[in-house]
Amino acid sequence: MEIYLVFVDTIRNSNKFWAAIVEDSNLTVQWGRVGYQAQTKVHTLANHQRAVSKFNNLVAEKKGKGYRESQPEIDTSDVYEIERAIGLLNAIRSYVVHRNFDQHYIQLLNQYLKIVPTPLGMQIAPYAIYLLATFINELPQSFFNSSFSSFVVVFLSLKIKTMSEYGENNC
Repeated sequence: MEIYLVFVDTIRNSNKFWAAIVEDSNLTVQWGRVGYQAQTKVHTLANHQRAVSKFNNLVAEKKGKGYRESQPEIDTSDVYEIERAIGLLNAIRSYVVHRNFDQHYIQLLNQYLKIVPTPLGMQIAPYAIYLLATFINELPQSFFNSSFSSFVVVFLSLKIKTMSEYGENNC
């Protein structure tokens, strides 16, 4: 029994992971910032059932704080999944080159994100990405050189975060 959870809050620059595995009567927990050296703690309990119980309690606590399930890494022995991810990435690349961010692009991107672990460990909200891409495409080049552009980027990040959490119709 094992799990890998991530907590991402881009506004607060938080990108943490928490992982746990139960082996016999031991519960091993690792945590830290994604991409950095993990801290590890091993809980030795009386039996396997107590280790599972502690595991379930800690997982519930982390999920209550906003952590979500993700994947720690790709299993390199699974060549098919790696080849599939590369194929999806090549398909996605042509959409990006042609600036075509339609529904099919979002579907391909979500398939890719299911295979390849990301710090966000999430799927993309198509409506939010479509709005952002449309908005950015309509901005004049001079906008990106202005100091106001930083404010708009922060505003859009908050709007997309809100849309992803509460649904596009509630914003």
